[in-house]
Amino acid sequence: MIDVSSKFKTLRYAKAKGTFFATPAAVDRVRERTVPKGDVLEVARAAGINAAKRCADWMIFCHNLPLDWIDLHFELEDDQIKVFAEARAIWRTGVEMEVLAAVSGALLNMYDMLKPIEQELSFGDIKLIKKRGGKSDFRDGFEKPLRAAVLVISDSAHAGVRSDKSGQIVREFLEKEPVTVEHYGILPDEQDQISARLIQLADNENIDLIITSGGTGFGPRDVTPEAVKEVIEREAPGIAEAIRSHGRERLPYAMLSRQVCGTRGKTLIVTLPGSANGARESMQSLFPGLLHTFPMMDGGGH
Repeated sequence: MIDVSSKFKTLRYAKAKGTFFATPAAVDRVRERTVPKGDVLEVARAAGINAAKRCADWMIFCHNLPLDWIDLHFELEDDQIKVFAEARAIWRTGVEMEVLAAVSGALLNMYDMLKPIEQELSFGDIKLIKKRGGKSDFRDGFEKPLRAAVLVISDSAHAGVRSDKSGQIVREFLEKEPVTVEHYGILPDEQDQISARLIQLADNENIDLIITSGGTGFGPRDVTPEAVKEVIEREAPGIAEAIRSHGRERLPYAMLSRQVCGTRGKTLIVTLPGSANGARESMQSLFPGLLHTFPMMDGGGH
């Protein structure tokens, strides 16, 4: 199976269709509910719902996901019955296979119920016709890459006692986004130095995105939140909440991280924890949605 533990949850939706082919006489029997085995459409609907719920039992690489809704409906024509299945789930993976399984389950049961009275039966044209949710739905395009800076806040890294890992993780992550990292630096845990560097990057160098790593805990030298509060003009609590919420699902200590995020002019400042895993998971929780900040600041709205 694919490891999806790093993904964040979004509302997923999918719709699939399939077609059952039969003689007009057989379709009339379905319409009139006179098939000996029972109401074909009601059984097919129940079978489709059950197939969606049990999709992972026979789709080897599918994940067991919590379906919030699944339903089927039918359109009867002269010599065919169209089957439609829809599903929603708030989860890390999509529900495409679930709706395809639902359509397939419904069609197979329709065939089983009609074969005693009709020989000319077939079905097919099973396909996905719509899906929503996931990262691809939340990506913004930019005419030119955003300009970014990565600041590592650490006394030991600044002194050369230990090598930086979290900043490099952030830098490598940004390289996969429509972002150019133009500045990378390591600062000691000194509030005045941090604030001064943030102001310089935002006001003088017109950096779009500044991401700091480190200094967000309760240690006696952790002052990054205080430094950021000094320079931002508008706080963005939702960004910090997303980081902590995503981290808290993986490590209970994540709730102890004191992220402060916000904007100064048209520069977005985001603070991350200093651990390598904390930085990586924080970036996973924020992208690509974080980049929607910039068209919003330009007046583009949601």
